[in-house]
Amino acid sequence: MAIELTEAAADRLRSFLQGGPEDAAFRVGLTRSGCAGWSYLLEKAETISPQDRLFECRGIRLVVDAESLPLLDGLLLDYVRKPFAEGFAFHNPKAKSECGCGQSFSA
Repeated sequence: MAIELTEAAADRLRSFLQGGPEDAAFRVGLTRSGCAGWSYLLEKAETISPQDRLFECRGIRLVVDAESLPLLDGLLLDYVRKPFAEGFAFHNPKAKSECGCGQSFSA
């Protein structure tokens, strides 16, 4: 099981870590919401529990909880810049469909 980052995503996450502790990590997870059922969560990891799985990709530490991990296996996290918007893009092979606005998915 693994989660991958593009270089653009890793660069953007690194920018959030500047001046912080060297062992900082980001939590990647899922929450139940949206019309399709699941929405992605990406935030600084405040704590890491024994049930969490820790990944490292391109020098960035990623934490995933045990419940989210089966639905995030194979996830590719990218950072995309478009003319009028920019943000993280989640490319998940486990997603079977997305809602119309793209904010949630079903698996």
